[in-house]
Amino acid sequence: MAYAPRWILRRALAAGGLLLSLAQAASAAGPEVVVTLKPLHGLVAAVMEGVGTPQLLLDGATSPHTYAMRPSDVRRLNKATIVVRVSRRLEVFLDKPLSLMAKARIVTADEIGGITLYEARRTGDFEAHAHHEDGQKGHDHVHRGTHAHTGKAEHRGQADDAIDPHIWLDPRNAKAIALRLSEVLAEADPAGASRLRDNGRRLAARLEALDAKLEAELAAVRDRPFLVFHDGYQYLERRYGLAGAGSVTVNPEVPPSARRLSEIRGRIKERGIVCVFAEPQFAPRVIATITEATSARQATLDPLGAAIPAGPGHYFALMDGLARDLKGCLAGPR
Repeated sequence: MAYAPRWILRRALAAGGLLLSLAQAASAAGPEVVVTLKPLHGLVAAVMEGVGTPQLLLDGATSPHTYAMRPSDVRRLNKATIVVRVSRRLEVFLDKPLSLMAKARIVTADEIGGITLYEARRTGDFEAHAHHEDGQKGHDHVHRGTHAHTGKAEHRGQADDAIDPHIWLDPRNAKAIALRLSEVLAEADPAGASRLRDNGRRLAARLEALDAKLEAELAAVRDRPFLVFHDGYQYLERRYGLAGAGSVTVNPEVPPSARRLSEIRGRIKERGIVCVFAEPQFAPRVIATITEATSARQATLDPLGAAIPAGPGHYFALMDGLARDLKGCLAGPR
């Protein structure tokens, strides 16, 4: 009977051990998580801190309204086991890729139970009764009671098209998202489940404190009317009773016409607009044109936090920055 040399046996055992280690590492690894936008990614990163790191799909100043998928994005999505997006209405560039993904769990934030939703405003001239949302619910206030789901992306219906997707600008919505995502991630990663749930609870407490802080900071500028480039701040306005008076454009993909610019100049004088806010995602030159020969000041609001590093602290830096920029422009003389 022939025996294999010892060196062959040693190599075989070493190879077997390496394969076992790789298999164990693969089984211990958590889910591959891809998140679309920076604010949502920041919440997921905070939940996953110490357990894993989610991947961000849209970085920098890219707007989801005008984004086009790249091959590298498609590769990341194909490897994902969990994809987290804000809304079927906002990240429409995901429709086709997600429809081809049979195994990934798709979490749509505005379908999470407990989220406060508002209908999208149809014109760039907002109603003059901006109010604090607590205890006052207008005709465009809705709730969605479903939870995150699995499977392929469904076709977007009229109800989805009617919802304003900028839900992350209300910290109470961020809290609901964080708590639900901690459960979704815990289900997908039993080894890290305890840490993920603890992270979710701690994050929820921090978001409650942030909400109280922002309410106190913005109270002094509630009655100061302002215009924004596009209607992306309804949740912030309603949560803190801010006097948003309108937007330069209804569709950020379409530049405002000369007639619209003339209407806005008239509105600035008529309503005593204090500030007109540009956004880094869109060319700000039109803001200078609008405010010329008026008393309105110019400033910038960034609903995505393009210049803020992605990671667990992003959401808090984003919201603090928005409050600072609003106060900085609105608190001056009228």
